[in-house]
Formats: sequence, structure tokens, C-alpha cells
Amino acid sequence: MTEAVEHTGADGQEPSRRDFIYIATGGALAVGGAFTIWPFIDQMNPAADTLALASTEVNIAELEEGQEITVIYRERPHFVRRRTAAEVEAARGVNIASLPDRDARNFNLGDGAPATDENRSAMTAAVAEGVEIEDALRASLLVTSANCTHLGCVPTEGAGDYGAWFCPCHGSHYDTSGRIRRGPAPENLSVPVMTFTSASVLRLG
Repeated sequence: MTEAVEHTGADGQEPSRRDFIYIATGGALAVGGAFTIWPFIDQMNPAADTLALASTEVNIAELEEGQEITVIYRERPHFVRRRTAAEVEAARGVNIASLPDRDARNFNLGDGAPATDENRSAMTAAVAEGVEIEDALRASLLVTSANCTHLGCVPTEGAGDYGAWFCPCHGSHYDTSGRIRRGPAPENLSVPVMTFTSASVLRLG
């Protein structure tokens, strides 16, 4: 009768047991290393208050015709204006070829979109599924950055040669569509990404 021979490694231990020890040790080191570096990885994630600033909701139901408010979006002021029919008509009647900046500067559109009033108003905002918004209301709403594109000053509402915004620091005049018309500012006031999440709420971002 042949006797079973047990194979052992050079150190006299069974290979299966030695392998188990190596794997267990390696696993423990990996888990320990992960716990060690996690705080450093986690601190690179945006803080809760930063994430909150990534979007801003505006209750447009509270805005009356001709009224404007300033909201903070991504740590910068933004104008939200519900324009009158006369202001919309004046903005739509402008010859695009006469503008210093013919780009819509609208993050809801692709690069190079012409600076028509339609391309700068909330007509370009997305609408959440199931939400119904009247075109007249969308056309009247204008949301732009509140920083002059010259040196970042905040223009004055209802002033200037176009009855819209005027930057007294260096004399830049913007029209009722937030487009630069006269002065040193090189670009139109930018329009942020927008979505109508309900019939009364417009979300920026």
C-alpha cells in the first residue's frame, strides 16, 4: 500500500497556508491604506455650501412687470428682470449688425449664436417635463450676470442711454436685453444656464 506524501515548502509550511497569510496581510494593508488616504480624498470634494451655490432658484411668480431683483449664483450677482412689453419690443427692434458684440453670450445656446433678444431671454431656458410656461412670460424674463464685462463693476439699473443698465465706473451702457451698446465693455452681459422647474420657479445652473 502506497503511503500519501505531504508536500511542504522550503520553510516546512504548507503552500496553501502560506498563500493565505500573504493574501490576508496584503488585504489588511490595502484596507488600512484606504482608510488612511480617504480623509485626504474627501477633503477635495466640494463642501455642502459650495454645492448649494452651484444652483439658485428664483420665484418668478413674485416678479411683477418692470421689476428686477438681484440674486447670487455661483458667488456672483445676477440680474433677474421681468421686462415690460415696451422693453421687449425695444430690444427686439435693434439691428444686430449695429451691436459692438453680436454674440448672444448665452450658456443655454451654442457658441456663436446671434445676439437677438430671443436668444438672450428665458425663451432659451429648458423646461422640465410636465411644466407649462406661457411664451409671453418666458420672453419677458431676462437673467444676466450683474458684473460689467469691462472691469466687473455692478451696473446701475434703469440708467444710461438705453434705460436699462449703466456702469458709472467707466461709462458702459447696456440695453434692455443686457447687450453692450456704448462704452469700453467688450461683451454683452452673459446669460446663465436656466431651467423652469415649475410654472413659478426658474433655476439657475
